[in-house]
Amino acid sequence: MLSMEKAPDFKLLDQDGQAHSLSDYSGKWLVLYFYPKDDTPGCTKEACNFRDARNDIADIGSVEVVGVSTDSVASHKKFKDKHQLNFTLLSDPEHQAIEAYGSWQPRKFMGKEFLGTARNTVIINPEGFIVRRYDGVDPSVHAEEIIKDLKQLKSD
Repeated sequence: MLSMEKAPDFKLLDQDGQAHSLSDYSGKWLVLYFYPKDDTPGCTKEACNFRDARNDIADIGSVEVVGVSTDSVASHKKFKDKHQLNFTLLSDPEHQAIEAYGSWQPRKFMGKEFLGTARNTVIINPEGFIVRRYDGVDPSVHAEEIIKDLKQLKSD
């Protein structure tokens, strides 16, 4: 879905305890993806697909991929190391950024409803605007979809 809203700012810690904010990515394209939980089947598939597509994404030029979940810094570190992920994971335990980007939503698991992180992604342009939003993505093909759309967005 095409969008053109100003991306909400955030300040979150990565897997190494280093702070990141939206302004750190100024002048670059940012693929900011939200996912429910480290080391679960769908989230691992999505992360590994982004890992494996990293060179293709880098070839597009000046693009960063960043994953966000409510998991802790320590959990992100284990997840990143275990799967040799080559991009940043941000910890949002208070789900402030997750809510600001519309990914804190009603979810269902084993018949129970609760609020949690939806598997959504935004592409933010170098000027800090959300130019594409993806809701309820399929983790097995999402990286390919991102590559195709980034190429189109950068050529426009």
